[in-house]
Order: sequence, then C-alpha cells, then structure tokens
Amino acid sequence: MAQTNIWTGSDQYLCDAELAQAFHIARVLGMPLLIEGEPGTGKTELPIQYAKDQGLPLFTYPAGSKSNVEQFVAKFDHVKYLRDSQVEVLNAQRSAQGLELLKSGGRKTEQLDDYIIMGPGANAFSHPNSVLLIDEIDKAPREFPNDLLFALSHRQFVLPESGKVIEVSEADMPAIVITSNREQELPTAFKGRCVYHYISFPDPELMETIVRKHFPNIEGKLLEKTLSLFYQLRGLGLERSPATREMLHWLKYLKSFSLDDALKKISNKEGLGILIKSQKDLKKIKSQFRV
Repeated sequence: MAQTNIWTGSDQYLCDAELAQAFHIARVLGMPLLIEGEPGTGKTELPIQYAKDQGLPLFTYPAGSKSNVEQFVAKFDHVKYLRDSQVEVLNAQRSAQGLELLKSGGRKTEQLDDYIIMGPGANAFSHPNSVLLIDEIDKAPREFPNDLLFALSHRQFVLPESGKVIEVSEADMPAIVITSNREQELPTAFKGRCVYHYISFPDPELMETIVRKHFPNIEGKLLEKTLSLFYQLRGLGLERSPATREMLHWLKYLKSFSLDDALKKISNKEGLGILIKSQKDLKKIKSQFRV
C-alpha cells in the first residue's frame, strides 16, 4: 500500500500547507503531481527529500530536448541480443566438435526479458511505494508528455519486444512528481492526468523559515542583511531574479567568513555572481547601487 500520510517536510525541506495538500491528494488518487513555478523554488527537491526522509527508492528522469518514452520506460538491447544469437550458433558448432562452449552471461535469446534495459519509469512501476521524479518535462519534445498519456491513465507500461506488461494498482502507484518551468505549455490532455500545483515564491517570513532549516544557527544580523538585499534585488524587475536556491548558496558562501567580514561583503555587494545570472542584470544592479 502506497504511503498516503500527509508529509509536511523534513529537517532539510519545508513543505508548506498547500504543497503538502497537493502532494497528499496526488498520492491518495494514485496520480502524478505536476509542479510549476520559478526555477530554484524547490520543485525538484520535493520528491528527493520525501524519498530520503521516508526511506523510499527514488527513480529520476531529467527531461531534455532528446527525451523519448523508450529512454524513460525501457529499451531492448539489440546489440547484445544479436551477439548472443551468434554465440548460440557458434556453441552449436563447438558442441558438435566437443569444444568448450562460449559464455553468454546466463542470458537466453528465447527469453527476451533478458535483453530489456529498464528505465526509471519501468523501475518505479516495478517498485510499488517508490518515488519517481520527471524533472523539467517542459524541456522535452511535445510528443514525450503525449506518449505518457496511456501509462498515466492505465498505470502500466508495455516493455519493448518482449511485450511484458508492468502495471501497478491505484493503491500501489509510486509517488510521481513532474516539474516544469513553463518553457513551453504542456498538452491539455497530459495536464488533465495530473494533480496541479504552482509554487509561489516565498515571502520574507517564509524565506526566513526555509533559511533556518538549512542554517539553524545563523546569526540574526546576517540573516536580516541577506534577506533585505535579496528582496531588494528581486524588486528590481530583473530578467532572472534570484531564487531560493541562490539565496541558500549565497549564505553558504557568506558563512565561510567571520560575521564582520560577511556583513562587509553584503554592504559592498560582493559575490553577486551567486545571485545574478546575466550580464544585463549585473549591469542594472551596479547602476542601481552604484557598485
């Protein structure tokens, strides 16, 4: 039986009430959770931290421009199959001559499943109560989410060549999280198979809670100064505003110095390359703050 208890996060991850509810609904219904939001707001970390916290197997598939269902589900190793077929022919000849037989790793060509290379999708469906992450699906060709419709609707994958079916019940469906940065709009039919949630950017109060999860002993002055500058930068209308991920990286860097030195670096706007990711934005900030 899949785990359907409400999960509100761990020592390293804060899962707010709305996200926790969406994740809970998805697991109860045996449906994928589709999460959209700004880059760096913790979409990918949700399934990773959930699996870690609950001690569950995690299978991941980072989507890209060449993603296809074969990579995600499973593929048939035609090269190995051909090689083993040739070995069987040679072994028949060697057996007739009384020679030692060649080894094929215990595989048999009549057992096609021996040549299936399982992808994260088939592996997750083979491990009920596991966790499956399909990361940044918006980077994949449009055919990829469309090709997943059957599997999401029927909770099964058909393995290539062998025709073996891997399926799970609604109760045993893996916890599936799909993330998107909305680089392209996903097909309506695909979104209809998912529970949807949009992660809003944390306000300063929530950001403070997130930071304290990662840096429980952070000095109050350092936290105050970093939060102040961070949200100032986000208010400048940058091409790519700094996100939670950059905030945590920045603090990790600052905490490698003494408190006084760290505060000086904040005042001098040092280390902006951790927060800002484009020349245009850096130029705008330097002009704004006269750096």
